Amino acid sequence: MTLLTGFEAVIKGNCRVLILGSMPGIASLQKQQYYAHPRNAFWPIINELLNIDKSKTYAESCSLINASGVAVWDVLKACKRSGSLDSNIESKSESANDFEKLFAEYKTIRAVFFNGSTAEKLYKKHVSSLVDRKYPELIYHRLPSSSPAYAAMNYDEKLKQWQKIVEYL
Repeated sequence: MTLLTGFEAVIKGNCRVLILGSMPGIASLQKQQYYAHPRNAFWPIINELLNIDKSKTYAESCSLINASGVAVWDVLKACKRSGSLDSNIESKSESANDFEKLFAEYKTIRAVFFNGSTAEKLYKKHVSSLVDRKYPELIYHRLPSSSPAYAAMNYDEKLKQWQKIVEYL
């Protein structure tokens, strides 16, 4: 397995919400874009919640979500994984992003939303002990994964759960 490296955070300005995934999948790594798999519900959900025209380019969408107060990042900076499934991440290879630096720089973040249970588990494993005492005001919520691999909920059910984000904007 080769070492995979994630992306920089999509964050500018006074973002109040941070959405965290685990690690970009193969389609995202190939395109160098968050949630690039055509069946991933992330962009359709975000576009609907934030009233963003779905015809916008990736760069335009990133700017518009930031302007709406939403940032996107992943818990892991790097890991070894075969394929795109979170269950294939080699635990010994996990390296987390620098959340202490992010929260120190972006003090307006009030809520952290996990895009699925793996992102939440990885955050608790690698990050919580470093930031919880320093940033006790942060509020955490786990959302159903936007991944097409998570089929326990349909799009409408996921959208309804993801609407919690809007409360913090």
